[in-house]
Amino acid sequence: MTAAHPVGNDGVGASGRLYGVGVGPGDPELLTLKAARLIRSAAVVAYHAGRGKESNARRIAADLIGPTVIEERLEYPVTTGVTDHPGGYAGAIADFYECSAQRLAEHLTAGRDVVLLSEGDPLFYGSFMYMHDRLSERFDTEIVPGVPAFAAATATSATPLVRQTDVLTVLPGTLPEPELARRLADTDGAIIMKLGRNFPSVRNALEAAGRLDGAVYVERASMAAEHFRAVADVDPSTVPYFSLIVVPGDSRHGDPTGRRTTPTARTTPTAHAGDPQVASGGSSPTPAGPVLHVVGLGPGPDAWLTPEASQVLDGVDHVVGYAPYVDRVPQRAGLTRHCSGNTVEVDRAGLALDLALAGERVAVVSGGDAGVFGMAAAVFEAAEDPRYADVDIRVAPGVSAVQAVAARAGAPIGADFAVVSLSDRLKPWEVVERRLDAIAAADLVLAIYNPASRSRTRQVADAREILLRHRDPATPVVVGRDVGRAEESLTLTTLGELDCSSIDMKCLLIVGASGSRVTGSGRMWSPRFVRG
Repeated sequence: MTAAHPVGNDGVGASGRLYGVGVGPGDPELLTLKAARLIRSAAVVAYHAGRGKESNARRIAADLIGPTVIEERLEYPVTTGVTDHPGGYAGAIADFYECSAQRLAEHLTAGRDVVLLSEGDPLFYGSFMYMHDRLSERFDTEIVPGVPAFAAATATSATPLVRQTDVLTVLPGTLPEPELARRLADTDGAIIMKLGRNFPSVRNALEAAGRLDGAVYVERASMAAEHFRAVADVDPSTVPYFSLIVVPGDSRHGDPTGRRTTPTARTTPTAHAGDPQVASGGSSPTPAGPVLHVVGLGPGPDAWLTPEASQVLDGVDHVVGYAPYVDRVPQRAGLTRHCSGNTVEVDRAGLALDLALAGERVAVVSGGDAGVFGMAAAVFEAAEDPRYADVDIRVAPGVSAVQAVAARAGAPIGADFAVVSLSDRLKPWEVVERRLDAIAAADLVLAIYNPASRSRTRQVADAREILLRHRDPATPVVVGRDVGRAEESLTLTTLGELDCSSIDMKCLLIVGASGSRVTGSGRMWSPRFVRG
């Protein structure tokens, strides 16, 4: 920040300074001393307002605005998605912000300081941010924090929000219902903003996440009309914009002292979808002992999730896995999610086995097929501990990434093929080199998983050099990236022209054999027959 000049600059000398001033959630007594001082001495006071409505930010600061102050009312042209602007709602709002920034810039250029009022805190869902984006590089700017609405809401309802190591998540109620439910299930404490007409879907998400009990609805916190009640008791038709929901961390743990609880063991596990007896419609008794399911989710799209996998997931109470894979499991009431990082496979397998031993219904999830560089092997590795001898491990297959890329490319693995991971995290690179050399010498089609990462940038180039010892540079190569997802791309190249620098962890490569062919339409296939 550049050196300050006196507040209240009235147009003489250098450019004015822009102040983004948080005025708090509604009660004027919650204004900070600094905010009050700046507002009293401002040459220009600006504030946003809805069309034909009073500005709530100005109402809060009204007693501090002097009679000679220049006021700039920045009135939104639209507050919903309905507009005749050629660019739609986004275009209308973008034009409004540009026009507003120009109006403020005229004052600043003339040397007048501008105090832009922002309800709550300027950088917390505040319109000030869009002025900051447009003006801060041209004019000195200072931001004065304010009390955010959620802090007033927790005070109004006397609801402890988070304790000790709890994680707090702030969520907009505009999120899609399944996404909102997933995020609510994955956090301890939460604040849900922007309710209004979104309230019915927010309530559904809370129920699906098992967080409805204990969730508190707060309306107009710190204002004269403030009130709060349990979310379950709220009439959706009465919910205004100035409302939010407090989801205390205590409601997740079930213990107001902040102590954590562990799953309660069942003496007799319950039969559920995914057990062979249930899946086949039989009436056999419940399993004799603990069961742990390992489920392959496929490479990405819901359409590639198998009916068996869906049935298993519908019948469990716990899902364990790498966070991006757990995120793909729809949240529902009674489902507890256990997310972890990318390099702790055996630890998460141990957690799942412990839950199964406690009588819980558990599934470990894995991308693609759980048995192809997935969690199935890690579960069996962890299960070598004698403690887990009685756990029945059941693996539900999934569509593998190599199958998905091959299908998109044509039929490159229609003949004998090999699959190799270039990651050397669990095996020495020398082993990978020997295997690549043997596969190339045997003239097998080769699918390559984990070709590169941020910490591994040379392996794919080294692998290419090894393969070129035995393969023609014209050998076709398919590079599939994010196959099955919105960002999907498929590139057909050759081994000699493969751009190794473009390959990353999102890619899977299929390197053809000597007989692999490319059609006139750019599809790759490998003949079923091999001449000796």
